[in-house]
Amino acid sequence: MLLPLLQIAIVSALLIYFGKWRKNMRRRNVQSWDSLLCQLRTDWSARDLSDQFLWKEGLNATTEDIWQRLNGPHGLWAMYQNARVLLEMADYANRNMLPGAEPIDPMVLEALRSDAMQIRLCVLMALAQYALSQATEGVKVNAFRAANIYSSMAARMTTLLQNHAATVLPDFVAAM
Repeated sequence: MLLPLLQIAIVSALLIYFGKWRKNMRRRNVQSWDSLLCQLRTDWSARDLSDQFLWKEGLNATTEDIWQRLNGPHGLWAMYQNARVLLEMADYANRNMLPGAEPIDPMVLEALRSDAMQIRLCVLMALAQYALSQATEGVKVNAFRAANIYSSMAARMTTLLQNHAATVLPDFVAAM
């Protein structure tokens, strides 16, 4: 008696999950560039991370400096949320390339997806450590790793937009 109920519950949960997933994919595929820009966190800017944030990969600061520039967990959470939006922007650029432009290299898109996942993992680890022990060295190291990957992702995104969707680049630079 219990086994059939459990099976029905599992199948129902899977159907609900896949229904929501499909709805989110449809929503994502019809988003405009402006709606994506509006999703970027504007209460924190990553411009403080590096001198040439959008044009050059890498950071030129210590872990302590980055922690201060991030404004602690506030900046970490903004990076976490912006990583998803940057990935959706890359998908948008891939779907809406300029006429006659050569296709975006799948390896570039895969690198951006990997960056987004790494950023999110580093941020979650740093926030979990911060919740347990405040701003220890381990938290700052994870924050530095996340900021470094975020900086690289933003620079790659700028290059991608410059090469494949130059009309939206000024809006992107202004929003970041």
